[in-house]
Amino acid sequence: MEKNKADVIIVGGGIIGCATAYYLSKRGRSVIVLEASDNIGNGGSSRNGGGVRQSGRDPRELPLAMYGIKELWPGLAEELGVNCEYHKDGNLRLGKNDKHKAILQGLTDRAVACGLDVRMIDAEEIKKINPYLSDEVTCASWCPTDGHANPMVTTLAFYRKARQQGVRFITGEPVERLRKVRGRLKEVYTKENVYEGDYVVVAAGYESRPILATVGVDVPMHKELVECLVTEAEPHMFDQMLGTAEADFYGHQSDHGSFVFGGMSGLELDNKDTGAKNSPGNAAITAPCICRGIMKYFPALENAKIVRTWAGYLDVCQDGVPVLGFVDEVPGLVVACAFTGHGFGIAPAVGEQLARLIIDGKTTVDISGLRYGRFKAKI
Repeated sequence: MEKNKADVIIVGGGIIGCATAYYLSKRGRSVIVLEASDNIGNGGSSRNGGGVRQSGRDPRELPLAMYGIKELWPGLAEELGVNCEYHKDGNLRLGKNDKHKAILQGLTDRAVACGLDVRMIDAEEIKKINPYLSDEVTCASWCPTDGHANPMVTTLAFYRKARQQGVRFITGEPVERLRKVRGRLKEVYTKENVYEGDYVVVAAGYESRPILATVGVDVPMHKELVECLVTEAEPHMFDQMLGTAEADFYGHQSDHGSFVFGGMSGLELDNKDTGAKNSPGNAAITAPCICRGIMKYFPALENAKIVRTWAGYLDVCQDGVPVLGFVDEVPGLVVACAFTGHGFGIAPAVGEQLARLIIDGKTTVDISGLRYGRFKAKI
């Protein structure tokens, strides 16, 4: 049993689990990470568009995004010893009509109120920043400090460095239940083993929900399918991250020259759990929908060839922001799930702040609006 003991047991080997393990081990804590699949980063961590953005975020999670971009992302490649392909070249969120402009203006106003440098710009300024966009684009929000990075490389960089610092990663080990001992969460059960820690971090995407239910915690989230596609390498055009007011698509050009875009067809919403339309088999529908949206905004890519597509599920929270931190009802439990497709960009900040929470008992960034307790009935 001794080999299955650590200061912290982390459930989930995606970027949130790997980053948290890295920052905990950096401060001398022993960590075991349990990953259900055979591969690290097999979920949303390797199936996203790579955005590292502050714009367009809920004010409750914006402080984490701003902290990460100011304090962590600029030096991450040097710290982890791997080029994460991080670019801090801005984010254009595009619009074509008055409805789009109203959406973008609302997002901009809320972000400015939180201290973010983001503003609305017109067609002329858009063209100066990115001359490849369609003449139909009439407005955009512009955040010059946003950017993008490579999700798979970044996830594996955290994994590699955490392993070098002594973290034990166990793949192919799905967690079946959690167990409290004398009122405090201490044990994590898999089919073959029992793991014991002073703290347990559950960061397993949507699969966190049934795991947490074993100790009476229910995070209100559901699954939604999202798909990404990558093109052949094209000549370098721009380094900004692109998105749209109504989220038709989002994406960027990689260091390799290929374009990586993500989006949804809309049919995924027909059944928010397990219906036939909510499955990766919808690729024949979703990819063409994304492409039609891209061409309306970005006609220069009309003849670009798609190399591959991939699909994965978002763990979408009922109120659109993640659930982070301690759970009052279960001492020893730390929750980090329901990221709603926003997890990659804030992952370094989440991992670093959760490490602070576990070791110091508090964070330096305000995450009070993301606590599980927000779902309690108001009396």
